[in-house]
Amino acid sequence: MMNADDNTEWDFSRQMAELEGVKPLQQDSRVFHGRQSEDLLAKQLRREAIEKELGGYRNHLTTDAVDPVAPDDIIAYKKDGVQEGVFKNLRMGKYNIEQASSLQGMNFKTVHETVFQFIVSSYNKGYRAVLLKHGMGVNSKPYPAFYKSYVNRWLQDMPEVLAFHSALKHHGGYGAVYVLLKKNEKQKQDNREVHRTR
Repeated sequence: MMNADDNTEWDFSRQMAELEGVKPLQQDSRVFHGRQSEDLLAKQLRREAIEKELGGYRNHLTTDAVDPVAPDDIIAYKKDGVQEGVFKNLRMGKYNIEQASSLQGMNFKTVHETVFQFIVSSYNKGYRAVLLKHGMGVNSKPYPAFYKSYVNRWLQDMPEVLAFHSALKHHGGYGAVYVLLKKNEKQKQDNREVHRTR
């Protein structure tokens, strides 16, 4: 390259002749470089593991507006056919909690995915009673009990859920809910086998 003290002219044609035959290196798209790529790979693997665990289920839960509940409202629901004694035991916290999840500190999109994944995953694993901590949301935006209101709606829309009821104080009170899940297909089959052998 020519500098200020150099009287020699830069010969473009000579430079091009020297570079003839030189090819740029091709980057292998399969090679991951740096921390960011490792994070992307880890996220992809986590997503694939979750999809496998969910067994092809797709999140159908609404993100449209729902009827709001108050932070100190008891939320409760049971499907037709759930016996009163079963529902009472759920309300009294008498079932063994096999799994729990908290929505604290999550944004709405993450809450939407987490609730769906938590319920479907728990159902697939054969859990019958789980605890979901949604928080009271006294100061939540755009209105109080924002996440609680959606949890109330979403749990009613999930076929895996038989019933739910706000938790007792020591499990989170108005900021948490006990969820009773249906038996999964394997459990139903096992149950049929037991009754067949009697």
